[in-house]
Amino acid sequence: MHPSFERPRRAPPGAEGGFTLIELLVAIALLSILAIMSWRGIDGMVRAQEQTRQRADSMLVIQSALAQWNADLDAILPLANTTPLDWDGQVLRITRRTTAVPDEGALVVAWTRREMPGVEGGGQWARWQSPPVRNRSDWQQAWQLAAQWARTPDEQARRYEISLVPISNWQLFYFRGGTWSNPLSSADQTPGTPAAGLPDGVRLQITLAPGQALTGAIVRDWANPTLGGGRT
Repeated sequence: MHPSFERPRRAPPGAEGGFTLIELLVAIALLSILAIMSWRGIDGMVRAQEQTRQRADSMLVIQSALAQWNADLDAILPLANTTPLDWDGQVLRITRRTTAVPDEGALVVAWTRREMPGVEGGGQWARWQSPPVRNRSDWQQAWQLAAQWARTPDEQARRYEISLVPISNWQLFYFRGGTWSNPLSSADQTPGTPAAGLPDGVRLQITLAPGQALTGAIVRDWANPTLGGGRT
């Protein structure tokens, strides 16, 4: 046969270039699995970073609230014919010095737990502060307004409050006579001699509300500086 009429030779099986359909499907399936695994890994990292950020933010808020709590107790101001510190089971009221320069007078501050409607077992730890008071009449009015704010606050009273930390419960204990006890069972404070009514220490115990970045109980002890003790 003439060379120009020879049939072209077929390449042996498997010698053609490219991929078969099955190979392409397998490759696509492997790429899909890798993409899903990569997405899950990235999603897990993002979630972990978000949880870390939320915990850090919550810790900063708690630390700021406890720092303000200590500052209020450190600044207790025993004035004649006034009450420097009072706990009635719902609200803690404090007469304290102001930090303003020049001195603008005393302040009345209050701490309480405010119920949060619609949140089971949840509440908000809140702080209230009066405008400066310069005489006993102003102090008496601010003292009564602090008690009213803790129970049935009106719009005017809420202007002076700050919501701090979600908590489900809080308790206070006084240190007197070498032991911690319920303040409501402690000796009554005597008007006119407020220093005698101050405990040697105050223990705060708060339980953080569930569902937050941080949960559990926090205990903070405060020692009366006039006794030469340090804060814990």
